[in-house]
Amino acid sequence: QVQLVESGGGLVQAGGSLRLPCAASGRIFSIYAMGWFRQAPGKEREFVASISWSGASTYSDSVKGRFTISRDNGKKTLYLQMNSLKPEDTALYYCAAEVVPTYRIVTGQGDFGSWGQGTQVTVSS
Repeated sequence: QVQLVESGGGLVQAGGSLRLPCAASGRIFSIYAMGWFRQAPGKEREFVASISWSGASTYSDSVKGRFTISRDNGKKTLYLQMNSLKPEDTALYYCAAEVVPTYRIVTGQGDFGSWGQGTQVTVSS
């Protein structure tokens, strides 16, 4: 099992930027796909972005072109750079680690077995 701790959330005005780090510990980090999900009040948790062990990435349509997912395997840290933020990006953001290494891009919540506690992002208009 891997432990994940997100940070970097906060209050930002529309059009602003935030960078969310997610620190991992407990197992080999580099071989697992990692992802970011978010949950807005009253809504289900949704996929935001994921990155494979090799660095290939994919994004939801709602954040494509504005958000960038990256990973530093040496530091065992996952990142989400969020630019041009909109009020509808307001949510609790979670990072997640793949259940078992599959060496492919994964996007489904069922593919991820370890979750952080979440960090709140609030975008004001």
